[in-house]
This record gives sequence, C-alpha cells and structure tokens, in this order.
Amino acid sequence: MEGIRKPSAEPAGKSGVATRGRQPAWSEPGARTGPWFWLTLTLSSTTVVSIVFLVWELIEDSYFRNLDYRTLHYLYITRGIASSLLLAFWAAWYVLRERKASELQLHQSREHYRGLLEASPGAVALYDGNLVITEWNAAAERLYGFTKAEALGCRLATVPPEKEPELRDFLDRARQGHAVLDVETRRRSKSGEALDVQLSLLPFHGVSDQNYFLEVTNDIRERVRLRQALLQLEKLTTMGEMAAGTAHHLNTPLASMLLRVQMMRAGARGDVAAELEHLEASIQFCQQFVRRLLDFSRRPQSSKQAESLSNTLESVVRFLSPQLHAKRARLSLDLSATNGDAVLADRSQLEALFIILVSNSLDAISSDGNISIRSWHIGGERIAIEIADDGCGIHTEDLPRVFQPFFSTKPVGKGTGLGLALARSILQEHDGLIRLDSTPQKGTRVHIELPCWDKESSDRKGRA
Repeated sequence: MEGIRKPSAEPAGKSGVATRGRQPAWSEPGARTGPWFWLTLTLSSTTVVSIVFLVWELIEDSYFRNLDYRTLHYLYITRGIASSLLLAFWAAWYVLRERKASELQLHQSREHYRGLLEASPGAVALYDGNLVITEWNAAAERLYGFTKAEALGCRLATVPPEKEPELRDFLDRARQGHAVLDVETRRRSKSGEALDVQLSLLPFHGVSDQNYFLEVTNDIRERVRLRQALLQLEKLTTMGEMAAGTAHHLNTPLASMLLRVQMMRAGARGDVAAELEHLEASIQFCQQFVRRLLDFSRRPQSSKQAESLSNTLESVVRFLSPQLHAKRARLSLDLSATNGDAVLADRSQLEALFIILVSNSLDAISSDGNISIRSWHIGGERIAIEIADDGCGIHTEDLPRVFQPFFSTKPVGKGTGLGLALARSILQEHDGLIRLDSTPQKGTRVHIELPCWDKESSDRKGRA
C-alpha cells in the first residue's frame, strides 16, 4: 500500500492493540459486570427459591397432609427438581436480560463516541508507542488522504523524516504525563504534499494498561500563508515609509542642483549649453518623480470631486515611466473617445487603482512587452476603461480567486495578493465594476466601468 509502513515490531494482536476488524481490549463487552450484578442475582435467586418452597409447603399442607413416607419422599424430590429448573430459567433470563441491556448501552456508547470522533473538525489519530494506528477519523482522511481502512493497523506515515526526532520528543513528554498542546509543526499527505498543522498530543490509557497516544491536528496552511503575507506587507510598508523619507531628503539637493545648472546654462554657449539643457531636463524629471512619490505616500483624504480621467491616467503613466523604461515596455494610451470627460472620485484612490492595475500588467509582461489602455462610453452615463497586456496571463482555475485578499499568482516575494482586492474595494466605493478576462501565455484584459460626472446634475443637486 502506497505511503503506509507496516510495523516491524511485535504484532498488534500480542501487544493488546487492535488490528484491522478487532476492537481493543478496553472496549470489549462485559466490562459493566461487577459485584452489584452478582449480589442482585444471588438475592433474586434466593427470593425465587424461598417463594417456591413456601408455595410448595402451603400446597402440601392443604392437599397432601395424609400421604405416606414414600410418597412424601418423591414429592420432596419433585420439589427440588422444580425449584432447580425454575431457578435455572430465572438466572438465565436475568443474565441474558442484563447482557442485552449492557450490549445495548455499550453499542449506544460506541455510536456516541464514533459520532463525536467523526464530527471532530480536527484530524484524530490514536496510536501506540510503536506508532501503530488504532483510530482514524474522517477529518484525518480528508487532511492526509489515507482512508481509514488504509490507516488502521499500520504505522503512522504522516510524519516527514525531518520531524521524527520532534515526534519522539513529544512522545517522551506525553509518557511523563505532560500534554503537548497547540504546537505548530509539519506533516505530509499521502501524495507527499507538505502540510502546516497545529498539533496536540495527549497520553491515553486503556483498560488493559496499554499506553496510547491521542494526536489531534488542524490544518493551518491558510493561517501560515496569511501570516507570511502580513509580514511581507509590513515589510513593504516599512520600505515605503523609508522611500518616502528618502524622497523628502532628496528634494533639497535636487532643487539646489537644478538652480546651479540653470545659472550655468544662462552663461553657457554652444554645445555646453545643449548638454546643460539635457542635464536640466533630467534633474526636472527626477524632481517630478520624487514629488509624485511623496504625493502617493501621503495619507489619502477621502474627498470625491470631479476628476479628469485623461489627466489621472497620464499622471499614473508618468509616475510609472521608470519601470516602463526599465522593462522596455511599449504602452499605448488611447483616451480620445472620453477626452475631457470626468468622474466623481477621490484623486488619490483613483490613482492607486490605476497604479495597481498597470503595475500588474508590468509584472506579467516580459521585456519588450505591450500594454494598451483605452476608454469609451457605455450608454452615455458610464465610462469603460480597458487595460490589456500580452503577458503570462492567469489560469482559469485561479480567476475566481484573484480578488480574494492575500491570494496571488505571482512567485513568492513578488506580490502580497492585496492589489486586486484593493482595486475592487476602490471601485465599489465609486459605484464602479471590474472584470478580468485572461488566457494563459496570451495575456490579460482588465475591464473597468465608472459612472460619468454630470455637471448639470451636480449643479441641480447643489441648488436643491
């Protein structure tokens, strides 16, 4: 059987541990019988015999008073046989009744125990000191992939080799009576997949004095992933604050450099003047980039007003121009259909929305890739914007999850999984919509809709 290791130690039947199809010694029927049962049986049997003898004496005194000795002798023998038979039937009936009641109670107890075990959200495994499994619930089947039939009677196969010393340490602590509670560790499934789990290990003593260990594990892969994403987000936040501080300190020397270059250019002639003009343009570009970085890092004020869609997108493209140049990406911007139109939006949130979407396209394309941004009207009341790229695309099975917080299709360290979740949240605040169409290795199209800003309608509301 794949992944299951048969025990090489003493057979389970000799060690008191259940093998497949057999219950442990501590769960066998008859455990309820005790001194009270025998005392009750003895007293009831004595009562039955006494009643029989009493009734027999009354009958003999009433109807057989003048019998001879021989007839009385046979009568006494008959009374003894009748009493013995009646007593035997009574004892058999009583014992069978008690046994049936005991078996019914035991069956109900087992069913109750089994129901609790199967309903447990944690993966439960009960095994002995040789790690031979005697219990395996439905949650364990779902988590590890081993069915109950595959697991029972076999050696525990969910522990990776590098975690076996840790498990031996846990077992030693449990043998000393110390429970191991809520420890984060790793296990592996039947397919070999590594699983992050939270483990609790407790000692369990059976009636036969056999020591067992109860292991309860819970899947915490999502918790670990969220924690790692939060740590990455905290790192990015710290880096952003450092970048904003650096940009602030760069403003002064850049302004001084620009002033000196302008003074030198005023007195220069010929080729020197042309070179100084290029240098001045480069310094102005750096200044503008630092200014945009500082504007983006400031805490946004949630105030909606009419914002030109064209100006906002052009500003975002200028902000991302260093990344575009570094990747040699070709970006086409076609906003002629909505030129001059505005939307009622918070400027900082609108910029953040387009920075997220264009940055995702930049990450998806290869060098010399293409990004296109175009807009058009929908019914005269809404504006549609499409951001398309020819990058790696998104797999079909991942599309329903792309807007979930902390879900990312990017490699580890390349994204936090918050971008599209924030984008959808921004659009919801602005009565907008977002939709993704993607084909692996062919690219992605992001479709956005925003309501147009109607100046006349806004004026009427203001006058009202």
